[in-house]
Amino acid sequence: MSQTGTINEQPIANRINWVFDLAQRYSADYCSPEAFLARERYLALHPTAIAVMKCMDGRINIPVATNTPPGIIQPFRNLGGMFDMGWPHLGEVLAQYVQRMVRSGRRVLILITYHFSRGDVHRGCSGFNCDTEVAFAHTRQIQSQMEAIFGAAHGSVYPLICGFETDEDALLLHSSDGRILDLSGDISVDELMAELAIRFHDMPSDLRGDLLPLLAGNLSHIKGLRQERRSLVVEHREWMICLGRGFDFLHTPNLALIVGPYSPDLADPIRKAAAIIERNMADGRIPDDGFLLLASVPYDEIGVDRARAVMKSHFLSKFAAEVIEREFPDLAGKMIRHTAVLDWNTRRIEALTESKQ
Repeated sequence: MSQTGTINEQPIANRINWVFDLAQRYSADYCSPEAFLARERYLALHPTAIAVMKCMDGRINIPVATNTPPGIIQPFRNLGGMFDMGWPHLGEVLAQYVQRMVRSGRRVLILITYHFSRGDVHRGCSGFNCDTEVAFAHTRQIQSQMEAIFGAAHGSVYPLICGFETDEDALLLHSSDGRILDLSGDISVDELMAELAIRFHDMPSDLRGDLLPLLAGNLSHIKGLRQERRSLVVEHREWMICLGRGFDFLHTPNLALIVGPYSPDLADPIRKAAAIIERNMADGRIPDDGFLLLASVPYDEIGVDRARAVMKSHFLSKFAAEVIEREFPDLAGKMIRHTAVLDWNTRRIEALTESKQ
């Protein structure tokens, strides 16, 4: 039995302990001298800032799929991969990120992703009812919004639509002329460089040079998976609702439903996540002894910034709990709340409070 299956079948107290242990191990690895030097060396060679807009699905692990050191790619995760640049908080967070990078002389590449499975349509994105065309149309909308904000000439910010095929973790790059560069095909690194220059001629050459290591890493990753012949995890067995940011350590499939703090209507994704948890319990896919509601907010500095993060995390936890109590009263009786902040410099999660409803 896989580790995921073993964890999903454990009593809720064991599962929660496992999650926090996973978080601490992730932070320890991130802070190790080897990992620190790997990030520094990578950024010296490839200074382009890279962000990714992606679904909360644990299968969508772009750093692993591209063999990129942890901490290089800035993630934006939300239930279903649904974003709107008109959302006040999302727009502010992303604009601040872009301006901070540009002021330091770096261009910004933003990967706008959707995901699907070639082997089984039902392994696609549940947020879009496994309809890949609808998911792709949504990424086009995000791309258009980003071009309206950051410029369509792509001199400083390049929003790139990428499909992610979850059976083989393969990237598919969509060019402006409608063609797709599918990395699951038979292509070499040298051919990749030539294809990038042809298909993405509007992309600055230094940005193409910094995109190439991600694609080469993806080719290597796909090759490794094919040799490994991994089994595919199909059944949804989520038992956590995570609200906020700072969940990079959670990349185990079918474990958590992650709701980013971006939408002005946070109640809607919380309701959807709670309904999935309740259904998982009713169908016997997870134990019915409890589920975890985990709120987390990152901070960069001690003092005011951390105090703000503490207050925001408490607010998110209380808000989500009230939605669940109001609309899923039976499920609310099985809710265990943990509230935390995350030191962004060390990726260390700091538990604040614990309460059981």
